[in-house]
Amino acid sequence: MLSKENIAEYFKTLQDTICQALEATDGKGKFQEDNWQHHSGGGGRTRVITNGNIIEKGGVNFSVVTGETSDALQKQLKLDEKADYFATGVSIVQHPVSPMVPIIHMNVRYFEMSNGISWFGGGIDLTPHYVVDEDARWFHEQLKNACDKHDADAYKKYKEWADNYFYIPHRQETRGVGGIFFDYLKPQDATEKEKTFDFVKSVGESFAPIYTHLMAKNAQIPFGEEEKTWQMLRRGRYVEFNLAWDRGTKFGLETNGRTESILMSLPPVANWVYDYKPHANSPEERTLSLLKKGIDWI
Repeated sequence: MLSKENIAEYFKTLQDTICQALEATDGKGKFQEDNWQHHSGGGGRTRVITNGNIIEKGGVNFSVVTGETSDALQKQLKLDEKADYFATGVSIVQHPVSPMVPIIHMNVRYFEMSNGISWFGGGIDLTPHYVVDEDARWFHEQLKNACDKHDADAYKKYKEWADNYFYIPHRQETRGVGGIFFDYLKPQDATEKEKTFDFVKSVGESFAPIYTHLMAKNAQIPFGEEEKTWQMLRRGRYVEFNLAWDRGTKFGLETNGRTESILMSLPPVANWVYDYKPHANSPEERTLSLLKKGIDWI
């Protein structure tokens, strides 16, 4: 029978395999590991890579945290009464050196309550500094393949969910070209739980092949100061979403999680320019025109 300990151990191994793949493709950067304990129980391994050939700053976090639901968490989860929780997962954000290589995020997680409620969540989304149709299409094809192994309707449903979730309302633009997002997948029995976990594993194991391909494909494309300036502005948008809207960031801070691990997702440097408008018919203007919901990439 699938247990929460089995799930946590899988996520721990997933962290290992992804870190190894990223290091091998980067060719220079090495992950530094920081083990930590959570004040209410459990802890995690935060791994950060910096100043690589391709990755300027990236994190691959594993955690398994236990405790009692706070008032804020109880409200968020719409619980009638407090309960103990067990939360485990892997969370990833990679910020590349080159503006021609996209930012990527992945999260896969499992949550179990002492009242018997449990669910899976997660997703992957891509945030190119410059939208390249070929890469966006290929990225979505890989995610559809991962979904189709388990449910022919999953990709369409979770792609729409991602469009709505990875959206910056105050900018009226999506964070990037989307991906898939799912949450509160609550299995009704042991068989369904195994099937749902198999789907989550399929998503998690798609990350390394997807991002190492995009790293290798785009890292050698030349760029100049104009492209770096744009990259800093797009990183600024990333920061705005993560601090203002991301539920994972809010959950971590509301449960008094480890701040350094939670804010690992932020880039090393970002910029904000007052009322910035890209030049007409520029690659920057084209990218902005594609940051919207509902684009059918495949």
